[in-house]
Amino acid sequence: MLTRICSGGVVFFKDKVLILKNEKGEWVLPKGVIRPGRLAQEVAIERVKLEAGVNARIVSCVGETCYEFYSVTRQRPVCNQITWFLMEALSENCNPNVELNFSDGGFYPIEEALDMITYSQDKSLVRTSYKRYLEYCKEKEKNEDEKDEVIV
Repeated sequence: MLTRICSGGVVFFKDKVLILKNEKGEWVLPKGVIRPGRLAQEVAIERVKLEAGVNARIVSCVGETCYEFYSVTRQRPVCNQITWFLMEALSENCNPNVELNFSDGGFYPIEEALDMITYSQDKSLVRTSYKRYLEYCKEKEKNEDEKDEVIV
């Protein structure tokens, strides 16, 4: 079995999450293989930009998933081990890369996205990540309020 080490992003903009529709009609999260000499964080940021045209920054690591499938092109089973990063988009702009066979995508409200996402692992990951993202936003807001108090 071929094992591929990958990384990807669970990207939020306000109360929405980024998902993409691939060539199989599956709604997925952006991800890609980590090549030798590359960092998982770099690959996650690049794949989000390449696959969705979204500029985002990493907030934290949110965990790992692993799944197996049979690759028709490789004629053998493949195991994808993916490290996921919680990311925050700089804007809601999204441009799915049709050259990489993404036919649709964008930022969707969480509940709507959860209904659309194809794989249960990805749904669970989005739920967990959204809770972490809300905590991050509260902390960020608290820190900004504290800065304002110091300035006054």
